[in-house]
Amino acid sequence: MPEDGAASPVRPARAVSGSELKQIALSFLRLGTIAFGGPAAHIAMMEEEFVRRRRWVSQADFLDMLGASNLIPGPSSTEMAIHIGHQRAGWRGLIAAGTSFILPAMLMVMICAWAYAAFGALPRIQHMLYGIKPVIIAIVLQALWRLGRTAVKDMFLGLIALLATVAALASQKILVILLAAGFVAMLRVWSREHRAQANLAPLPIIKSLLAPASATAAALPIGLGGLFLLFLKFGAIVFGSGYVLLAFLQADLVNRLHWLTQAQLLDAVAVGQVTPGPVFTTATFIGYLLDGVPGALAATLGIFLPGFVLVAASRPLIPRVRDSKIAGAFLDGVNVAAVGLMIAVTWQLGRAAVVDSMTGGIAALSAIILIYFRINSLWLIVVGGIIGIGAGWRLGG
Repeated sequence: MPEDGAASPVRPARAVSGSELKQIALSFLRLGTIAFGGPAAHIAMMEEEFVRRRRWVSQADFLDMLGASNLIPGPSSTEMAIHIGHQRAGWRGLIAAGTSFILPAMLMVMICAWAYAAFGALPRIQHMLYGIKPVIIAIVLQALWRLGRTAVKDMFLGLIALLATVAALASQKILVILLAAGFVAMLRVWSREHRAQANLAPLPIIKSLLAPASATAAALPIGLGGLFLLFLKFGAIVFGSGYVLLAFLQADLVNRLHWLTQAQLLDAVAVGQVTPGPVFTTATFIGYLLDGVPGALAATLGIFLPGFVLVAASRPLIPRVRDSKIAGAFLDGVNVAAVGLMIAVTWQLGRAAVVDSMTGGIAALSAIILIYFRINSLWLIVVGGIIGIGAGWRLGG
């Protein structure tokens, strides 16, 4: 039975008033405007707002939604908003909550993208980004630290994470790596359930992924439809933290299609950190750089649309998913592989961000502060930007 009289995860049909939808929209608009600090902070804010204060959902239902969000691809905090909206007001609430949570971040990122495109080449902007980029690397390292401690539950999963890291550094087959890791972990549990003796070491399955990537494709023209479909693919296949998206962006947009440079990708991540809301609004920034406002809207719609569809489709399955050992094992494998992908992309981005002793010091000190002290990453980003501007002035830039 749900606690505190809250509805069950699959809310029964009922009439929804316009004032209730307005309340949902305003609540998530406010949250999307102030939700700094990444997915974990967003989810904590939602728990405080909708479980403890408003009592829209019970603690047990909230945990069920969180587990379901982790079992499907897409941005977990946005999917939590969609879940809560659906529980509160059905399909209309689902749309109202999700779009309201995304909208403030999308608009702020679009403004930042305009300013970057117009003024990004100016020396002072470059100096600011010089100090911010190593902080971004530290933020990703902090996420790795927390996710790794949770995801790597035993030596077997640790081995999968290690092999996934090596595979990601040697190959661009990101989705194959995630699926292979998930199925290997799932097969181990399946074999235990059926008392089968099978050699389930992940090495033979992942070894094929270590072959060098095929020759890099020549730069391809950018089209609005292609941009939408590319980000639709990202939204439909990226599991785990929003930071895992970086691995896909690196593989497709930088290495394969050459639509972005390494520096532009890092700048896009920096803007996604400076603004509140979902990390996936990095897509808005990239879309604007590639095709202006239409590109920003196409990329944003593409990357968030699968989350709405998957949450709606998975709602009836929540009671079954939480009790499934097989589904849980698959998620364990995907999660540790996602950690491996994040390690690989952090290494690649780190080489572009940490270019001298000062940026190295900023990255190291920021990582220590984030890991051992509870501080909002936004303050470190601000300090990093100030240090970068100060360094530029000292050099006469």
